[in-house]
Order: sequence, then C-alpha cells, then structure tokens
Amino acid sequence: MTGAQGRDVEAAAGAALELVGDGITLGLGTGRAAAIFIAMLGARTRQGLVVSAVATSSDSASLAVAAGIPLIDLSESLELDLTVDGADEVAPNLDLVKGWGGALVRERIVAAASRRQVIIVGQEKLVTHLGEKGRIPVEVIPLARPLALRRLRALGLTPAVRAAPDGAGPYQTENGNLVLDCAPSEPLANPGLARALDREMRMIPGVVDTGLFLGTAERVLVGYADGRVETRLRSSLVDG
Repeated sequence: MTGAQGRDVEAAAGAALELVGDGITLGLGTGRAAAIFIAMLGARTRQGLVVSAVATSSDSASLAVAAGIPLIDLSESLELDLTVDGADEVAPNLDLVKGWGGALVRERIVAAASRRQVIIVGQEKLVTHLGEKGRIPVEVIPLARPLALRRLRALGLTPAVRAAPDGAGPYQTENGNLVLDCAPSEPLANPGLARALDREMRMIPGVVDTGLFLGTAERVLVGYADGRVETRLRSSLVDG
C-alpha cells in the first residue's frame, strides 16, 4: 500500500494509538486498517508499552504475534477496554457496514466484549447512506444457503455467494460458514431502514450475523492524506 491511500489510514491509526494506555486490554480488528494499527501497536510494545489483546481472525493473530503483542482469550470475567477496527462504509450517524474481510462475526463478538469500539478509516469509506457501495455481507451456515438466498431476494436484495480468493468454490469463514454479499436495490435512505433490514435478515433461519454494525462505534477516526485526522463522535463531530 502506497501513496495517499496509505497515509490517510496511517494517520487514523496513529490517532487510535493515542487512546491506548499502559496495561489495557484491547480487541484487534481485521483488514487493511487494522493491520496498520497492529503494526504501530507492536512498535509501541517493543518500546515498553504493556498491553494484551484479543484478535478477531487468524490473520490478525499472526500479525500481532509477529509484532510482539501478547494475545489472550476472552473469558466470562474479561471486559476489553477498547477495540480498534476498520469499516467498509461509515454513515454520518456512525452506523457501519463491515465484513468485506470475512471476519464480521468475530469482530461483532469482540466489539460487544469491549467498553469502546473505535473505527479507523480513510475518507473513501464515508458514505451518505449505507449500501452505497452495494455490498452488505451476511454470514450463513452452509445448510441454510438455498433458504437464505430465497429469503434475501424476497427482501429486495441481490445476494451472491462470495467466492474463495482462488476461485475454487465458495469462500469459507473461520467459523466454517458462507458469506452472502447482498446488494440493496438502492442505498438505505435512513437509519430506520437499516435497522429494519438488519432485523429481517437476522430472522432468516441459518443467518449467523450481518455486516450492519448499527450503533456500535463510539467514534470514527477519519484520516486524510495530509496527516489530518477528523474525530467523529456518535453525538457530535470534532475536528482533530
């Protein structure tokens, strides 16, 4: 990753790193932005910062181990202080589309186990309405594939079974499930429509989770190529 696209996310990841205090527990997201944050966090741990983390995928776990970040497991008594993750779409009210990297279920679990979810993105991830990029992931157990496809189409979506990177069959999540990428007929014009669609999709037998992360982010850090970072809080917008 080079050029402006890399610099904007690096700026956002650097701002997220400022939220990490000594001795905290944190969740590590999955994807390009999360990978940049993990590398920066690893550099800080090698300088003496003490943290422990839960990874949301084997890819993130491998990056964390290579960076020297101690990994722990979730337990009943553990509430993470902070999760840092990326997003595929960010609406003005901080509702999100996530899951293009395939780790949406684990990202949901880790975010729910955290006091705070902080999202880092470049400005290209900002949208006016969710669904503008035409791809809302839905994780489904394999047996439910035919039923889920039929029910999703009945909701006005155009679902497609995500293919494996090598093209040899369908993509399989680390949970052993399929991902159906669902294109809405038009972007979701308001938060109410997003919530209604999320409820309807979750009612389909065999649907494990959706990529609609609604009301989960405490803040979104938007990086720009010039190094500027805009902090968007759920209740207000603050320029940083």
